[in-house]
Amino acid sequence: MPPIAVIDFETTGMSPGQGARATEVAIVLLEAGQVVDRFQSLMKTGAWIPPFIAQLTGITHAMLADAPGAAEVMRDAARFVGQAPMVAHNASFDSKFWQAELALADIPAPHRFACTVLLSRRLYPDAPTHKLGPLVQHLGLPRAERAHRALADAEMAAALLVRMQQDLAARWRVPAADFALLEAVQRCTRKALPQWLARQAGMCAAPTLPPAPPAPASMLAAPEQMCLLFDQ
Repeated sequence: MPPIAVIDFETTGMSPGQGARATEVAIVLLEAGQVVDRFQSLMKTGAWIPPFIAQLTGITHAMLADAPGAAEVMRDAARFVGQAPMVAHNASFDSKFWQAELALADIPAPHRFACTVLLSRRLYPDAPTHKLGPLVQHLGLPRAERAHRALADAEMAAALLVRMQQDLAARWRVPAADFALLEAVQRCTRKALPQWLARQAGMCAAPTLPPAPPAPASMLAAPEQMCLLFDQ
């Protein structure tokens, strides 16, 4: 199974579109459900850190004084990730900072993202919350002692992702919970997901048959469209 890069940013605010910048980035590289490498760095942008953010993350202006510049860090991060698809807990947040910081460093950001928040809502709908720390604890996974630091959160998100892949294999008999399947799962509605996963497992387990005649174009559907069909 190709590698997946699990990423987390600490930042000065909620959106790069509102002037927020990253203060720290961490990436955990997974292959076949195992951590094979890690990347972590503080990054200096000169942006002001609001006091409540400093209190939340523990990252202060003094800590960033000797940190490498953001462009240098992002160049190293992009080399580390390579062409691997990416996963984050609340990917709409981290993907924006990934794209914005790479753009400021004049580096392309073609990477696809999957979101463990969306996936957890599909796979664990009865969890009391889908926030990272409490969800990890609910599933009996190791919880970082210091949350809201990039590497600790990336490690927890990586452990959560591996657990999801294991549960997809154990419960639904899906032999390869690869990135493409994760993308499809997060696009499914909760109601449609059991039937769609059962169909995927059945298709993987089915014996080899002679090729069928081409289906009419109207019958062809992308994974998320199939989910919507099941949901009707």
